[in-house]
Amino acid sequence: MKFLTPLLFAVTASVASAQSAAVKTKVACVGDSITQGVGAPGDKSYPAQLGTLLGEGFEVKNFGNSGSTLLRTGDKPYERQGQYKAMLEMKADVYVIKLGTNDTKPHNWVKREEFKPSGFALVEAIRGVNPAAKIFVCLPVPAFPANFGITDEVIRTGVIPQLKEIAAEKKLGVIDLYTVLQGRPEMVPDKVHPNAAGYTLISEAVRQAIAPVAVGK
Repeated sequence: MKFLTPLLFAVTASVASAQSAAVKTKVACVGDSITQGVGAPGDKSYPAQLGTLLGEGFEVKNFGNSGSTLLRTGDKPYERQGQYKAMLEMKADVYVIKLGTNDTKPHNWVKREEFKPSGFALVEAIRGVNPAAKIFVCLPVPAFPANFGITDEVIRTGVIPQLKEIAAEKKLGVIDLYTVLQGRPEMVPDKVHPNAAGYTLISEAVRQAIAPVAVGK
């Protein structure tokens, strides 16, 4: 019998460890280059920093794809990228959507009437794989004031109002990243992509938004 006790302890510990891993809250970060982490050295993307902030109870994955648009008819629709399929396959508990920046490019924004329907389609696709998923839409960070065809004016007066309407109509959480980096040009060296310090502020804003909701999942 004395040999069974260590064995029983090992089996119990193994089961407890497996159960602990199984109950992790899965977080999918959906977006463009600002989700991917362009502009920061190494892996200082906001999803990477978010994973550290949230800790062991969370599994955070980065599904950012540089240049992607929310517009399904944009020059690089997110729904046609490999990350789109992968983020749906994750069936995450929490989805954080940060798209819209590339939609401000003139050749994309001429299709602005298709922006909201594209947003609705993305939300419905996520709810199709996990109806219980908690979905947050991020208001894009500011541009200072423009680069790569991306302009702050269109972010402010075009994209953000429509994202707010999508969030209201689909009952999504809103994370205001525009305000987080507003007035901080030193954190956005190329006028569009944050540096590591900028991504730190973004990750903290996302953590504050999703952690209380995720705990009650």
